Formats: sequence, C-alpha cells, structure tokens
Amino acid sequence: MNQPSAEQFRMNRNSLVREDSYTDGRVGSIRVLTPVTPEGETDPAREVSFVGQTQVMTQAGPLPLSFELPGPTLSDAIDGFGSAAEKAIEEAVEEIKRLQREQASSIMVPGQGGAGSGGLGDLKGGGNSGGMPGGGIKLR
Repeated sequence: MNQPSAEQFRMNRNSLVREDSYTDGRVGSIRVLTPVTPEGETDPAREVSFVGQTQVMTQAGPLPLSFELPGPTLSDAIDGFGSAAEKAIEEAVEEIKRLQREQASSIMVPGQGGAGSGGLGDLKGGGNSGGMPGGGIKLR
C-alpha cells in the first residue's frame, strides 16, 4: 500500500474560498463559497458560488443531496433552492435505478464459473457458502 505524500495534500493557493452556511432549520442549508486570496481577502476576480444541501428519506434511511444553486446572490440561491433540489432528487433516483440495473445484470450464481474456475467463492477468497453475491450488497 502506498503512503500518501505531503505533495498530495498541498492546498491550491489559487482556489481558496471562505465558506458561510445559512439554513432555515427545516428544508436544508445553503453554503456560500466566497473566493479569497491567500491573505484571506475577498478575491473579486472570481465569482461567489452557492451550494444547496438537503436530505430525503428513503426506505434505506436518509439520503443526503448536494447541488449547485443558480444566481449571483444569496437571495437568488434561496429562490432557486426548491427547483434545484427537485432536479437533484430526480438525478439521484435515476442514478439509483442505473446502479440497480447494473447490479441485476452482473449477478453471478455460485458454481457456474465466471471469472475463475471455482466461481464466486474463489473471488471472495475463502468461499461464500450461501452468502449474497457481491459481499452482501443489496440495493432496494
């Protein structure tokens, strides 16, 4: 296993932002990312960005969502929160459906060969007698 080097953790001095967070305490929060210089002063050469965050309840528990918000001001971000959240939910549902399709099409039955002579048990490194394919991953 390779140890991470200090170089991999070097921060980019030219992409620093100050982060402020606003919430209504009910629906979600908005992160305001204000570009700053390495000295901590606001950098007028770069635009402020807004990120919405919320969560939706699913059968498997809460699903956190994060999405970009339109507009140059906090007020614009607040106004666009609902439609951006709705779009993020639709995209998350489509991604989950895609993952379910991939999972369903890649199910291997133990003992029917596949990527080795001994089937799924060999892939798991010690047998998977009666266990779920894929190490117990189950998408609902």
